[in-house]
Amino acid sequence: MTMALLDQIRSIFDGDPGVRKVADDPVLSAELLMLFRMILADGSVSESEMVAFRRICKEAFGIPETSIDSVIEYLNDFGYETNGSQAIALFRDLDVERRKLLARHMAEIAKADAKLAESEVKLLRRTLDLLDISPVDLVKPGD
Repeated sequence: MTMALLDQIRSIFDGDPGVRKVADDPVLSAELLMLFRMILADGSVSESEMVAFRRICKEAFGIPETSIDSVIEYLNDFGYETNGSQAIALFRDLDVERRKLLARHMAEIAKADAKLAESEVKLLRRTLDLLDISPVDLVKPGD
């Protein structure tokens, strides 16, 4: 039943290359869901957080700007099926640089609105612990 539903939803978005890219890559889907959770962590969605999310989608993942709204819709439709722990579990076996990249993207989203809420700090700290990454790893050389 679940596979049939996924196939039906995929066929709706099949023409969109960004959605297809996200739907076909569980790790990418998990990362975008974690970024979305960071956007929502403080209870509000700021324009600056969405600008940062869109830029990350475009620059880090090669998702076309024209696809980002459809990708967000896809994540909204399927994000409820994946909790944060499940999403993080996909990253545990990845190389440390890939895990650091997730953490950096989450920190970038958290700082985007120039207000670092306690709930954002807690989410980031928990994510770093689960990924076995030090906060020092979030600082890129030259920052």
